Amino acid sequence: MALLEVKDLRTSFFTDAGEVKAVNGISFELDHGKVLGIVGESGSGKSVTAYSIMQILAGTGRIVGGSIKLDGEELVGSGENVMKTVRGNKISIIFQDPMTSLNPTYTIGKQLTEAILLHTNRDRKQAWDRALEMLRLVNVNDPERRMKQYPHEFSGGMRQRVMIAMALACEPDILIADEPTTALDVTIQAQILELMARLQKELGMAIIMITHDLGVVAQLCDEVIVMYAGSICEQGTADEIFYNPHHEYTKGLMRSIPTADTAGKKLRPITGTPIDLLNMPKGCPFAPRCENAMKICITKRCERMEINSDHAASCWLNVKRGIENGTISPDAFNDFAVEGGDDRG
Repeated sequence: MALLEVKDLRTSFFTDAGEVKAVNGISFELDHGKVLGIVGESGSGKSVTAYSIMQILAGTGRIVGGSIKLDGEELVGSGENVMKTVRGNKISIIFQDPMTSLNPTYTIGKQLTEAILLHTNRDRKQAWDRALEMLRLVNVNDPERRMKQYPHEFSGGMRQRVMIAMALACEPDILIADEPTTALDVTIQAQILELMARLQKELGMAIIMITHDLGVVAQLCDEVIVMYAGSICEQGTADEIFYNPHHEYTKGLMRSIPTADTAGKKLRPITGTPIDLLNMPKGCPFAPRCENAMKICITKRCERMEINSDHAASCWLNVKRGIENGTISPDAFNDFAVEGGDDRG
């Protein structure tokens, strides 16, 4: 049984302008000890997926459908009392900006011990010792002195190490890292990623890595989900996604990565702008920005298509190629079509 099973998850924000379908019918599984990457540009629904799992949505946000199961237990509709036992103990999250995640008026030691006292049965002395242990684990120098300091006395990289220590203090089964290196310079990014990779192996926890940086995904992740406009457009192992992409959005992301081969050359950005989630199109949400869009892409959305046992994508070009090479029967064409009025992702 999968550690985490998300099925047809739908999360919306209800505003004066209308319903924003931020997550629109996504499904995935996370096994024990695995690292899952969720990739996409800003507004694709990556962070809202994480906040839905933790059920820490803003006041206007609500899970309107689907299922989230942790070790077989349903979390959607379970209530705040149940979620209080899940957060920190079973699932922890690292936010992308450690400065705004830490309280500037309290010492690092107080904030770490407070989290440990809240989620465990340790007394204050045991919580203090555990906090020191965690700071050592994440390679914070001179932890006894650092425990008495305030967040502004730490560098950005050290604050992020503190956030990782806080997230891991209660030994969660799943760590959600919401763009944990975005606010850091390249050298510190590499140190944080190396630290997370080491801790994942040492502690055996599962990680959901949310990022727009495909380099991070290549370094850490076993499996990858590519999101666009609240839906999953491609899903598979890291090798499959990187070396055999089958959705035009994924290919566009790949072309945007600077490599040794592109030195001195202009990168090819994805043209256009993300769609308005208040006015979702009938067809593929990426169609207005796709260089190879066909007429059907505008009018109907393509269902998930298995490329192989480790890879799936939702793109009409795959159906077209399948029909052309004889691997898909033209009679099965309608099996891949979602009518325009249906908002399924």
